[in-house]
Amino acid sequence: MTIQKSGAVLAAVCTMFLCSSATRGGGDDGRVVVRPTPGGGRPIAARTDATGGVHLLYDSDDGPKYARSRDGGATFDAPITVVDPAQRTSGLEYSAWDMAIGKGGRVHVALGTNAWKLKLPQEEWGYFHARLNPGSTSFSPVRNINRKPSEGFSLAANDKGDVTACWLSDKLYANVSHDGGETFAPFVELNPSYNPCNCCRTSAAYGADGRLAVLYREETNNDRDMYLVLWDQADGRTSRTRVGSTPWKVDGCPMTYFAIARDREGFTAVWPTRGQIDFARLNGDGVAAGPEEIPTPGRSGMRTGMLALTDPDGRTLAAWRSGDEIGWQLYDRDGRPLGRPGSAKSPGNGVAGVAGEDGRFLLFR
Repeated sequence: MTIQKSGAVLAAVCTMFLCSSATRGGGDDGRVVVRPTPGGGRPIAARTDATGGVHLLYDSDDGPKYARSRDGGATFDAPITVVDPAQRTSGLEYSAWDMAIGKGGRVHVALGTNAWKLKLPQEEWGYFHARLNPGSTSFSPVRNINRKPSEGFSLAANDKGDVTACWLSDKLYANVSHDGGETFAPFVELNPSYNPCNCCRTSAAYGADGRLAVLYREETNNDRDMYLVLWDQADGRTSRTRVGSTPWKVDGCPMTYFAIARDREGFTAVWPTRGQIDFARLNGDGVAAGPEEIPTPGRSGMRTGMLALTDPDGRTLAAWRSGDEIGWQLYDRDGRPLGRPGSAKSPGNGVAGVAGEDGRFLLFR
């Protein structure tokens, strides 16, 4: 039996044993595989690298952890603690926000702390970054890269060594590294006219043309609409496009999470409006490549995770957090549902998954 065939058999066996008792629904012909997070952890983010490896970031009772799979998520190497215990001063807790895989497979992690709760100096209420070099068994010491009260952290990285950390502090800011996260330049405001919901988040991804796409929610005049910013970091120019057509006027930040992911034709974005979770396929300029928004069966809560991933054939998986479960629905290239929605018990508030080159989607519970 060839390695490829034996791997497919192993994946099928693992799917049966790991998913059958934990999932419901999901008539998707086996295209959606759900696997447990190592050690019963709370999934935060999952990414693939150029070799097909699966990288998983999750929170645990012992702080944020990272694990890598070399067989499509069936098994994982020993987990690595993201924050060195020596950096955990009394009462200080680190929480994982996002992860990106950069040049050469270097792993980048975005972290926040409870420094505000401990009433530490406000410069400690910032964005913390840690990186794992290829072949290393430990992360770099965490660094406060913005020294400013902030939240809504996201990360993006490309294969040229660029890493961008996006965040909110009344406005939309970013710190950029051009040396694989070794150093970050002072923070910059993307555009003074942008006025984000301060208690939501950001989500970012580099596009095929090198521009950075940043998804965020506006709050001007309490019109809480979603926008996609495209930032040409070479010349500093930004442009933005409204995402979706359904307005949402609400007095106060709805505290929502959302996500954007790069695909072969541009990006796939997912977001909530009035509690309803929608997604859209966008071209490289951030313009809807089909319907402006495709409704899912999902409903969102405050600061609950969601994702939308598109495979090489144009199928999209939307997944969301609902109470103590994750839910999902698969769609064809034209946005029509494929099969029934599925669900699985899962701890925490996050959703993590990847789209494989073989047309299967992997979710973690």
